Amino acid sequence: MENKTVTADQTTNEPVKGYVHSIETFGSVDGPGIRYVAFLQGCHMRCQYCHNPDTWKLNVGDEMTTDEILADAAKYRKFWGKTGGITVSGGESLVQIDFILELFEKAKAMNISTCLDTSGQPFTREQPFFGKFERLMEVTDISLVDIKHINSAEHKKLTQYGNENILDMIQYMAQHHDDMWIRHVLVPQRTDYDKYLTELGDYIAKIPNHVVQKVEVLPYHTLGVKKYHEMKIKYRLEGIDSPTPERVANAEKLLHTADYTGYKKWMPLPKL
Repeated sequence: MENKTVTADQTTNEPVKGYVHSIETFGSVDGPGIRYVAFLQGCHMRCQYCHNPDTWKLNVGDEMTTDEILADAAKYRKFWGKTGGITVSGGESLVQIDFILELFEKAKAMNISTCLDTSGQPFTREQPFFGKFERLMEVTDISLVDIKHINSAEHKKLTQYGNENILDMIQYMAQHHDDMWIRHVLVPQRTDYDKYLTELGDYIAKIPNHVVQKVEVLPYHTLGVKKYHEMKIKYRLEGIDSPTPERVANAEKLLHTADYTGYKKWMPLPKL
């Protein structure tokens, strides 16, 4: 992968605080290797299959500074090996872009691998967001991008938002050689249709500059239903079961997941 430029933000002396929902110290599915995963609070989308509705609300959760995150993460650094590091997830991580930007800039100064997990909904080319996003990509080693649905109208039914800005974000990242993994949640009666899976597979295959390192099919599950009941939120997928192994295999075939190895080009940065 291309070397990323490390820049420190000197525009303010005030520490940026983030609202953190939870921390996972030994994450094995949120980027390369073993990773310290900070799940940030806040999301604008209302995905029908979301299993963490408790992450939706903005400006709540445990307030933490970037230094506090890094100090906590450092306790586990010896377990990361050559490919592990820090992942920021959500909620929707980009809702708190100022916090992530400061965290990743400091992490790169410490030679820590950085991974951004996002669905891309807040992305815009308008300022000031776009300038911050450009800087963020400079200190992000790899991104996990969740494409909820390739069809914008169906995407809006599923999440309450279209996908045009999300696909625009992916194209921007590809043009700037920003490596990514693509994820897609397979939901019966929502995303599990051969027509849309084929369209998504074709779209991913045409993303330029060979930046897509891995494509993952994530089978829908019902583990979050209890939270909806406890929070008195209507669950939109009542009665829909997880996809069968055969349908998961079919989705993997149509998305050509075997064509993407996950580590084709991704390598850890050299020690400073």
